[in-house]
Amino acid sequence: MADVFCNTSPLQYLYQVGHLELLPTLYERVQVAAAVVEELAGGMRQQVAVPNVEQLPWATTRMASDTSRLISGLGRGEAETIALGLESSDGLVILDDAKARRAASATGLTVIGTVGVLLLAKESGHVEIVRPVLDHLVRLRFRLSERVRIEALTRAGEQ
Repeated sequence: MADVFCNTSPLQYLYQVGHLELLPTLYERVQVAAAVVEELAGGMRQQVAVPNVEQLPWATTRMASDTSRLISGLGRGEAETIALGLESSDGLVILDDAKARRAASATGLTVIGTVGVLLLAKESGHVEIVRPVLDHLVRLRFRLSERVRIEALTRAGEQ
């Protein structure tokens, strides 16, 4: 199984829609950059509903060993998540930000986002219906274009 590295946004939003358990169900172990843990802790201090990664038995916090691979113009969490992915021979990164996704893809990493995790969960029988979860994400101010929403619903067989 590929090494999986998850950024802040997917952890936050999957937690907020009650589907954080999909990550260990689909990937067994998820590695989280130290900068992501810091971002989530900052969210907790601001009373944002975010998971405490240090209390998740399936999540491992890691520091990127090669910070020269940090990509400028991205947030620290995104950059460290990509850097960790690059340290793996078969890394999968879970990112939502479009710029970060493009940067990760340009390096050859396999990239999936929150919506992709939900679709994979539906395909594997762990989520029955995707539409209400997407609607909940939108209510939480998750950035989801109408084009991507339609594509996701079509792929889920819910269009």
